[in-house]
Amino acid sequence: MGNRTIVPFGPQHPVLPEPIHLDLVLEDETVVEAVPRIGYVHRGLEKLVEKRDFQQYTYVAERICGICSFMHGMGYCMSIESIMGAEIPDRAKFLRTIWAEFSRLHSHLMWLGLLADAFGFESLFMQSWKLREEVLDVFEETTGGRVIFSVCDIGGVRKDIKKETLEKILGVLDRMEKELTEIAGVFLNDSTVKLRTRGVGKLSKEAAFELGALGPMARASGIEMDMRTQGYAAYSQLDFKPIIDLEGDSYARTKVRLGEMFQAMDLIRQCIGKMPEGDIKVKITGSPKGEYFTRLEQPRGEVLYYVKANGTKFLDRVRVRTPTFANVPALLETLKNCSLADVPILILTIDPCISCTER
Repeated sequence: MGNRTIVPFGPQHPVLPEPIHLDLVLEDETVVEAVPRIGYVHRGLEKLVEKRDFQQYTYVAERICGICSFMHGMGYCMSIESIMGAEIPDRAKFLRTIWAEFSRLHSHLMWLGLLADAFGFESLFMQSWKLREEVLDVFEETTGGRVIFSVCDIGGVRKDIKKETLEKILGVLDRMEKELTEIAGVFLNDSTVKLRTRGVGKLSKEAAFELGALGPMARASGIEMDMRTQGYAAYSQLDFKPIIDLEGDSYARTKVRLGEMFQAMDLIRQCIGKMPEGDIKVKITGSPKGEYFTRLEQPRGEVLYYVKANGTKFLDRVRVRTPTFANVPALLETLKNCSLADVPILILTIDPCISCTER
C-alpha cells in the first residue's frame, strides 16, 4: 500500500465550469476514494413560493440555472397546468419543444468546449463556443434573451416565432450541422482524445442502474431511458429514439452527447415542418389546488418538479430534483481507481451543473 494523501479538488479549478468540491483520497497517483462536499448555496429559490404568487414564480423557476433556464420554467409551468387541468395550444407545445432542443444544443456545445479545453485543445474550445453563439443568437432573435428568456408561461408561451424566422432557423441548422460534423470528427477520431477517454471511468449498466444515473451518463452505459419518450410537449408527434452506447466509459459519454446534438437539430427541423397554426396561449383563471410531479429530460438527464398548491395564489411547496444531484453517486463510482490526471475529465463527463444542485 502506498502513502495515502487527501487532496481537495475544487471548488475552484481551471477546468471546472462550476464549483464542485471533492476530497480525493490518493495512494500515490491513484484515487482510492472521492468524498463529495454537497453543501447548498441558499439563494432561497424554493422558499420564495411564500413571497411570489404562482404566476410570478415562473420567473423564479427559470433562475435556478442559466444553462437550463427554459426547461426549468417549462417544467414548473407544466406542473401548474396539470394541477389546473389546462390544455395548452398545439402551437405552444411545438414552440416549447423548439426552445427546449435549442437549450440542449446550447448546453452540450458549452460542455463540448469545456471538454476540449480540459484536453488542451484551445482551438477546438473556441470553435465549439463559436457554434454555441449561433444558438444564443437564435434565442435572442426569438425570445429577446440570451440566458434568461421569460418566454414560457402558464397556459402556453408569451411569444410566437414568425414563419420567415422559422425558415431562417432551418438555414442556421444546416450551417451548424456542417461545422459540428467537423468538430465531432476530431472528438471521435483524434488519438489524444481516445487516449484520455477510452476505457477511462467505466460505469457498467448494472452500476448505473443501481446508483440512479440519469441522462447521457445512463444512456452511455446502455440504459435506454429518456423522459422525452413520455410524449410531453410535442415529443409525441416527433420521430426519435434515445441515443445509447454500451461501453460506459468517458468516450461513450462523449459519443452520446455528440449524437444528441445532431438529434436535437433533427427534432427542431421536425417541429418546424409540422408546426400547426393557431393560438400560443390559453387564459388561466383562478388558483391551483392539488399537487403534481412532472418529469422532464434536461440536457444532463431527468429532472423532477414537485408542486403543491392550496387553492390560493401562493403555493405551499415547490421542490426540484436536478440531474447533477442524482449523478453524483455514479460520478464517485467512476472516480474509483482512476488516475489523478483523469479526475477533471471524469467530472466533466457528467457535465456538472452546480447552480442547479446547490440553490
